[in-house]
Amino acid sequence: MQTRNAFSCIKEGITRSISISVMIYIIIRAPFSNAYPIFAQQGYENPREATGRIVCANCHLANKPVDIEVPQAVLPDTVFEAVVRIPYDMQVKQVLANGKKGTLNVGAVLILPEGFELAPPDRISPEIKEKIGNLAFQNYRPTKKNILVVGPVPGQKYNEITFPILSPDPASKRDIHFLKYPIYVGGNRGRGQIYLDGSKSNNNVYNATAAGIVKKIVRKEKGGYEITIVDALDEREVIDIIPPGPELLVSEGESIKLDQPLTSNPNVGGFGQGDAEIVLQDPLRVQGLLFFLASIILAQIFLVLKKKQFEKVQLFEMNF
Repeated sequence: MQTRNAFSCIKEGITRSISISVMIYIIIRAPFSNAYPIFAQQGYENPREATGRIVCANCHLANKPVDIEVPQAVLPDTVFEAVVRIPYDMQVKQVLANGKKGTLNVGAVLILPEGFELAPPDRISPEIKEKIGNLAFQNYRPTKKNILVVGPVPGQKYNEITFPILSPDPASKRDIHFLKYPIYVGGNRGRGQIYLDGSKSNNNVYNATAAGIVKKIVRKEKGGYEITIVDALDEREVIDIIPPGPELLVSEGESIKLDQPLTSNPNVGGFGQGDAEIVLQDPLRVQGLLFFLASIILAQIFLVLKKKQFEKVQLFEMNF
């Protein structure tokens, strides 16, 4: 009996150790190519610079379109939709971190006015929940509830992302007023060309670091190339490392110039940013407007009736 209990304890300990090891491996080996918008969250306190540029453009160099649709006006303490569209050609494939081809992912950052935030689950209607699907939104910072990020998610399924937003109530927040506010959005598709530390990803063009003759091209076992260039000035050998993914444009014995592209540009994605405006509308103003319009309509009706009555009186007097 004791032997069986000891065996069970050992078995449980081994199972637990394997589980912890697997978790650590997954965390350590998680590909950084799929980590956006984590890069922006790690490197920038605010995703929108003083110039208006959203920092995702520092890594996603190609300029692509993005579109946002929000209501013209919303009432306080109400849930509304902010729809971000990230269009791209669904047929194209991107270079993955391992050099193979795969579908594009998309991601988005939504910068709302102060006081606006992600709607709580119990306030979201079933219709909006159906549009959201399995998307998981998060705050850019715990202290910045008005800045939301999502991604990476499969672009073929989520090239249109619906954010459920809760508008603030100025009655409970003194720093919120009934005004027109700007909303900023950034949306990317595909992997970036530059990592946060400034190094290139394999989703990039690689250029020659010296001018001269391509002496040797060696294909590496795990993919990629080592290109040996004999410098034209001092005849020293320079080795350029090409990671898996980009296609070579040069061959052995070819004469090349400094900064000449050694590979094609594999990037098919890019980043775009846009903006919109939304009015936080005072319900009293809406009621006042409705009352004003109703009074005008009633005044017009009474004017028409009065005119009809006057015409009848005139007709009666003419008959006599």
